[in-house]
Amino acid sequence: MENAESLKFDMEIHGNTAPRKPRILLAASGSVAAIKFANLCNCFVEWAEVKAVVTKTSLHFIDKAALPKDITLYTDEDEWSTWKKIGDSVLHIELRRWADIMVIAPLSANTLGKIAGGLCDNLLTCIVRAWDYSKPLFVAPAMNTFMWNNPFTERHLLLIDDLGINLIPPITKRLACGDYGNGAMAEPSLIFSTVRLFLESRGQSGNGNVQ
Repeated sequence: MENAESLKFDMEIHGNTAPRKPRILLAASGSVAAIKFANLCNCFVEWAEVKAVVTKTSLHFIDKAALPKDITLYTDEDEWSTWKKIGDSVLHIELRRWADIMVIAPLSANTLGKIAGGLCDNLLTCIVRAWDYSKPLFVAPAMNTFMWNNPFTERHLLLIDDLGINLIPPITKRLACGDYGNGAMAEPSLIFSTVRLFLESRGQSGNGNVQ
């Protein structure tokens, strides 16, 4: 975790000592829980600067019209759309540099498996593969109960824990498929409060600004 000193915003370069808001990169993968992604974004926008990354399958569930107007939404199509030659910026690297914290909510079983295996076949997983793990990364899984209880899930969770990725566990409720059990994504308000308290407990100011 970066301390307050390392999260200073270009003070030495620009001579600006005013605090800034945390920079939060929110990401959604292909789970039905992505219907709550707009709600999640709205939880963060008053407190932080927010950018969003979504996978192709998550767009089936996300209501883009409900997203806050000032949030930039990045998809796989944006990854190389502006890259023309060596020296041009690479989006997954630029987003990794920009963000103080990344939050993947929902994290699907498929994307969990990709991250645990080091795969990087879309914008979201490329960011994770390029992530600087001195900065926090949170995941909030969402999947069917039998998928959550699958032995592969336990193995994958152990692997991402070894990377230092922070787990916001799923909850037990009636799932979208009709089953009742553990595997539902934590509520957006809980995800927000978890991330905010985590950052503020590590030396940030009371209003969440990065010093």
